[in-house]
Amino acid sequence: MILTFGTYDAARQPRVGILVSGLRARGHRVVELNRPLGFSTAERVRMLRQPWRLGQLLVRLVGCWAALVRDDVAHRRAHGAPDAVLVGYLGHFDVVLARLLHPRTTVVLDHLVFAGDTAVDRGARGLRVRLLHALDRLACACADVVVVDTDEHRALLPASSASRRRASLRVTDARPEGDAQRRSRGRGSVVVPVGAPDGWFAPDGGAPDGAPWPDGGSPDRVGRSDGGAPAARDPLRVVFFGLFTPLQGAGTIAEALADALPRAVTAGRPIQATMIGTGQDHAAARDALGATDGVTWLDWVEPDELPALVAHHDVCLGILGTGPKALRVVPNKVFQGLAAGCVVVTSDTAPQRRLLGDHLELVPPGDAAALADRLLALTDPSVLAAARDRARAGRAAVRPAAVVEPLHHALAALGIHP
Repeated sequence: MILTFGTYDAARQPRVGILVSGLRARGHRVVELNRPLGFSTAERVRMLRQPWRLGQLLVRLVGCWAALVRDDVAHRRAHGAPDAVLVGYLGHFDVVLARLLHPRTTVVLDHLVFAGDTAVDRGARGLRVRLLHALDRLACACADVVVVDTDEHRALLPASSASRRRASLRVTDARPEGDAQRRSRGRGSVVVPVGAPDGWFAPDGGAPDGAPWPDGGSPDRVGRSDGGAPAARDPLRVVFFGLFTPLQGAGTIAEALADALPRAVTAGRPIQATMIGTGQDHAAARDALGATDGVTWLDWVEPDELPALVAHHDVCLGILGTGPKALRVVPNKVFQGLAAGCVVVTSDTAPQRRLLGDHLELVPPGDAAALADRLLALTDPSVLAAARDRARAGRAAVRPAAVVEPLHHALAALGIHP
């Protein structure tokens, strides 16, 4: 039995739900002990960057932890100790409690977000960054296995975890061993791609019938020919969604759209763009697009409505940032866009090319002109049809059961089987 544990919010931070779904699909019994903290990812990051906000976090955290302790004690009395405890991402504090409650159990930390690295990407400097790096080190020290999403992030594991970066979690012989032996052998890290939740997989890669649109609207779906490409003169629908952080390159995306949309109209093959979200670079993106026709701005879409909305588009934009963090990640929206049946255009970086390069439309990071040209090319029905075929071929690789395979094998190497 695997116990997922923490204050995560699977609706706002779907990664833990992907791991749970994937492990269950591979036969594991997974029980969730979850008391959501109630803060969004952006709010948590803001608190980490602005220490004076930590009081609010701590008050909420203490209340959630008290409930988790009660739940954990009751569960152990009824079912015994689990084989492993999986702490969901943004679990920098939760993993400490998990270790205290389960000192002899394998603790797996999904370390999808490095607090220090994220703060630097969003402009933080000095003492707060050093404190956040220390928090990362503490979290990793409390875990037996650290899960990251790319090889580049694995290389960022704290120096004290160097042995874990080198550790190879291999299936070994099945001789009985004690807890101490198993934990000693289990010290390591494993790369598990982010993946997409089951709810993002629209039937046949298209928007489900009757899929909702914000504000009660229901725009016509892009017309299709028998070959799956838009009919002549139908607009190419492009969507971007996110927190408008430097990693996402929202300014570059806005600059590219400001270039591409008027050119597309002139060519008789229009583009319509939907920009979803708010955040650090939102104002700059709106300024860059100005009064460009064909752009719809949505500040918020409910998480359960977002998959269908994205599936109403032909192209989902990934990230175009040029900072160090942007070059190390494969973002959620790449997996989600593929799952929704979209063509995904994103930056040509090592992790994205390595994991899904055959299924993505890659452009140089930070290159607005290249992105604009690629979008214009995709207004050609035959080009879009070919890109859609490539994207569709990659959908199976982003399903929960597929992405969780490395963790499944790592658990087997520790003697933890379905």
